[in-house]
Amino acid sequence: MLNVEQVITDRFPDFFETKPKVVAQPLVRFLRMLFNEREINHFLDLNAGIKGLDFIEKVLEYFDLDYSLISKELENIPPTGRVVIVANHPLGALDALALILMISRVRKDIRVIANDLLSSLKPLDELLLPVDNFGGLSPKSNIKRIYDALHKEQAVIVFPAGEVSRLRPNGVRDVKWKPGFLQFAKRTSSAIVPVYIDAKNSPLFYGVSMLSKPLAALLLVREMFRQKRNTIGFRIGEAIPLHAISESGITHKALVKMLRKHLYRMGQGRPGIFATEKSIAHPESRQALKSELREAEQLGATTDGKQIILSDWKADSSFIREIGRLRELSFRKVGEGTGLRRDVDNYDQYYKHLVLWDDLELEIAGAYRFGETRSIVESKGLDGLYTSSLFKLDVSFTQYCTDGLELGRSFVQPAFWGSRALDYLWQGLGAYVRHHPDVRYLFGPVSLSARYPTHARDLIVYYFNHYYGSHLGLAEPYNPYRISQGTEQECQRIFAGDDIKADYQELKHQLSLFNLTIPTLYKQYTDLCEEGGVQFLAFGVDAQFADCVDGLILVDLTKVKAAKRKRYIGA
Repeated sequence: MLNVEQVITDRFPDFFETKPKVVAQPLVRFLRMLFNEREINHFLDLNAGIKGLDFIEKVLEYFDLDYSLISKELENIPPTGRVVIVANHPLGALDALALILMISRVRKDIRVIANDLLSSLKPLDELLLPVDNFGGLSPKSNIKRIYDALHKEQAVIVFPAGEVSRLRPNGVRDVKWKPGFLQFAKRTSSAIVPVYIDAKNSPLFYGVSMLSKPLAALLLVREMFRQKRNTIGFRIGEAIPLHAISESGITHKALVKMLRKHLYRMGQGRPGIFATEKSIAHPESRQALKSELREAEQLGATTDGKQIILSDWKADSSFIREIGRLRELSFRKVGEGTGLRRDVDNYDQYYKHLVLWDDLELEIAGAYRFGETRSIVESKGLDGLYTSSLFKLDVSFTQYCTDGLELGRSFVQPAFWGSRALDYLWQGLGAYVRHHPDVRYLFGPVSLSARYPTHARDLIVYYFNHYYGSHLGLAEPYNPYRISQGTEQECQRIFAGDDIKADYQELKHQLSLFNLTIPTLYKQYTDLCEEGGVQFLAFGVDAQFADCVDGLILVDLTKVKAAKRKRYIGA
């Protein structure tokens, strides 16, 4: 319940002791009227026990307050994963509640960084992350809760101004933004989604605000009641990926100013300042996925109940759209990806899709894309291969396509990282090979994220090219990955050059200095075969895939190690 007298005591403990009753009591009565104490408490009585999003819905219904947005922009809110949502603060209360309700249409795991005054609304406790925006220092425990929320992959809403917008020569604008939100994003590798809120308080509020901010703050409740039957407008910008900020070389202070400017430009329909990327598409219907998967070929099942499925392209397919969504989600997590809402291309239409399906979670855990190269080359030539979009293939490469299988776009979605999902996909690959004994060669690009520092990438490419490089001249990258002469000489000093096992351990050691490991597929493929069974034909850079490094690998299945053959292909 709202108790004006208690609010005064909490903010100014000595007020009633130092002020005579003849001053204090009339002031309390005036503030009760100004704060609509009776009406607010009546509302709270009627809605006792209602909390969280349900409470917000009741508040907006009470004020008959609506919001508007461009429906397509709702897709800019990522449906899963950590994100920092920043917004201007034109009203001071109802704008925040409307924003929360709007975002809840996409996801429910919302937390809002709120000051002490907002935190006094107990029905909102489960949504709020309290901080003090009025000059004091927030306890470390409160700051930790913000980081914890982001590490739990939640959406955190921040109003960087920390207070309501004021009237300025260029219109209603936030005061100077506090920098904390940028620190939260940087330390948790979270993208930033800007939301511009189109709303304003009364001329009286702005006039009083010019004279006294504290006095204007007393009018905010009155202003809230003036918003009845109004509509708040939202413009939701595309996500600003962290690398667009962290790699800019601009000071922290300047970045905060630029992000504020970016938001207002975006709100006016003008281009923003920072590079953005489209938010990942929202998930497909689980029932639609199950329905489509019933029609696909079952290759097997795992011991823990997951299904290994092989499927073809189908027009207007929820299944293909979900694969594309999860590809993009998974690749972006490691600094790759197309930057589009879904990673789907023309090759998907005539390639096959190996999928690991979790029927309990109703989720695609991971997938591979197969190209049956004999039929592709016969009908489309070498240019029909995805590999040929990255590497110029020599005509002699055709011999490997006669009994080959092109692999690519493999992923395990983040929710299944740390599980056996990749191993299960390899079992599915083995099941396919078992049913198609004419397949001898596997090939395709294996990616290395540009998020790895240049020196780490140089070490990896040098090692795998030195021990597994091919001299057959089968492929040339359109955009070669180049190691400088100085770095190559340094690599020659680091590695023995004639001891593959010792140099492998040295590579692991060198990468550990960056807190990195050897990319999983580089390790898995090269461990699959006896000597001579795996070759890297070339290394190139894919500018359309976040500048990742692609190593074109060629695997000869006749040289698979006996233990690996037994595990994945069978006797």
